[in-house]
Amino acid sequence: MTDEFLVFGSPLIEEAEIDEVIDCLRSSWLGTGPRVARFEADFANYKAVSPAQVAAVNSCTAALHVSMVAAGLEPEAEVITTPLTFCASINAIIHAGLTPVLADVDPQTLCISPGAIEAAITPRTRAIVPVHFAGRPCEMESIMQIADKHGLIVIEDCAHAIETEYHGRKAGTFGDFGCFSFYATKNITTGEGGMILGRDETRIARARVLALHGMSKDAWHRFGDEGYKHYQVVECGFKYNMMDLQAAIGLHQLARVEASWRRRQAIWSLYQQAFADLPITLPTEPDLDTRHAYHLYTVLVDEARNGVTRDAFLDRMNAARIGAGVHYLSLAEHPYYQERFGWRPEQWPNAMRIGRQTVSLPLSPKLDNDDVERVSRTVRASLSSAT
Repeated sequence: MTDEFLVFGSPLIEEAEIDEVIDCLRSSWLGTGPRVARFEADFANYKAVSPAQVAAVNSCTAALHVSMVAAGLEPEAEVITTPLTFCASINAIIHAGLTPVLADVDPQTLCISPGAIEAAITPRTRAIVPVHFAGRPCEMESIMQIADKHGLIVIEDCAHAIETEYHGRKAGTFGDFGCFSFYATKNITTGEGGMILGRDETRIARARVLALHGMSKDAWHRFGDEGYKHYQVVECGFKYNMMDLQAAIGLHQLARVEASWRRRQAIWSLYQQAFADLPITLPTEPDLDTRHAYHLYTVLVDEARNGVTRDAFLDRMNAARIGAGVHYLSLAEHPYYQERFGWRPEQWPNAMRIGRQTVSLPLSPKLDNDDVERVSRTVRASLSSAT
């Protein structure tokens, strides 16, 4: 019997989410409304901030874009970020009318290097976008010291980092803004969705307005049972609001966040044990006084060490019906950025090497121990040169 294909990043959806979505459909309120407000309040409680400091949106990309606009950065100001991230991190900078500048990653943590940030600062630098890669926190104390020294805005990309903590403090609460993702593969999912967390309630209020066309009232407050309320367009905003249908899923995902985190941690540890003797580079263990979100489990496949290329390894995993991912090719590998900015991968050698060797293995609370064992066996077989 052929093994079922093991989908990479498959979310664990339980009956509570399904029932809530059905209740939402029956309520006839599908757009931004009471469930989004509940989800925002629950998320604020999880992050130990005021509900006035969060705003739900339809993606982390939207959260990043709106945060940059709400920060009031002048056109073409330089924003430093990592080359080892999803294209959304940098596209948001471009869409905000700003200029991206890359700073290389630390080869052990795969997060942006504070030293590389310092070296990349120019008189036009106005912001830093650190990405908490795979759920591991960036060195936020050093990054915030650099930001304070140079008067820079910090917008944390927390797409991988819902549960992440650094020295007892939650990711997303260090900078001026923290931007979270609830995409289908993330530790909490709403299918598509995101959240902005901000230090300044005034900026978050502006972000909320920007996320819905620049209108002074959202649909819930215009069409509620208290009667129609007129709105005014106060800015030229965007269509970035979250729907109640999405929040209906997120409410119960968030309620199980700790149980899901513990399962991810257990799977991550099983992989570390299973692969300890293999000629591949395993992820570095979490630092003391930090909390890793265990969003991705990434290994580096070096052809010189094991006789198989990264892409051949991916093909073998796929042939064995196991989904794997690449997080990420260095941004400088992509034609658009090469053509627009003249970037070449060799300018950021750590990110280039990692991007050409990295593989992400399935890591989801949906996996049972038999699934984990199957992944482990297949990794061994896929690294063998006898295929």
